Amino acid sequence: MIINKQNLSILHTGYKASFQGAFQGAVIDYDQIVMEVQSGTAIETYGWLGATTRFREWLGDRVIQNLALHDYSIKNKTFENTVGVPREAIEDDQYGTYNTLMAQLGQDAKEHPAELVYAHLKNGFTGKCYDSQFFFDTDHPVIGANGQETSVSNFQGGSGTPWFLLDVTRMMRPIILQKRKNYQFVSKTGETDSNVFDRKEFVWGVDARLNVGYGLWQLAYASKEALDADSFNAAYAAMQELKGDNARPLGIRPKLLVVPPSMRATALEVVKAERNAAGATNINRDVVDVLVTPWLA
Repeated sequence: MIINKQNLSILHTGYKASFQGAFQGAVIDYDQIVMEVQSGTAIETYGWLGATTRFREWLGDRVIQNLALHDYSIKNKTFENTVGVPREAIEDDQYGTYNTLMAQLGQDAKEHPAELVYAHLKNGFTGKCYDSQFFFDTDHPVIGANGQETSVSNFQGGSGTPWFLLDVTRMMRPIILQKRKNYQFVSKTGETDSNVFDRKEFVWGVDARLNVGYGLWQLAYASKEALDADSFNAAYAAMQELKGDNARPLGIRPKLLVVPPSMRATALEVVKAERNAAGATNINRDVVDVLVTPWLA
């Protein structure tokens, strides 16, 4: 190929098509557990996290509910993924072999949030949420019916491989996926660009600005106990019994059991099998869906 502005533009268009095709075709699963937020600045503050409201009979004037605000912020980060194509490969018409590489950029871009989201979920035992406690903890502060602070747990305990039970029926989700700038395919192909002039290399890449953070801890329950009917039932009940400030029931509905590949068979046996190990009817069949994700391996 003769290297000129027109031919490089055509090449960029072809590479971008490979990128977009792979991006659109890549399979994701993290979308089930995140609330996606479009960010408009470097740092977003979620002071309203944890605030609860409730209806009352309207007698007299309205009662304005004073919501407690929390100082929980998510700072956007910039990520990039860049590849180079040698000048000689283009001159010698070998540029087509790099379409696969551009497609890989597309798949990487589509899957990148999953890497962030599941790492955050896995690190919930040491990562702090809006109430300054670990996301999965035994002593989240909640105001009881008597006006006194009490401790509430969303961690079952144990020391084995963790599994997670989530309520994904609401607009709010356990994990916040905050996007400032979506994944953008760009190139650096000018003849006077340093990469071309000094290193004989044309460059294509992808960049984005985003980050993840924790949503409501009440929507997630973690366990490191062995996954069986007893531990599942205990986790399910603990979530449904959760109350907010002033003992108001939260109406939590666990809907998704999230496990790593090593626990796939166990999870399916607990909540999808028709009968349990004793041959009796499995009362937990289809109570929740199962999400097996390699990002927790």
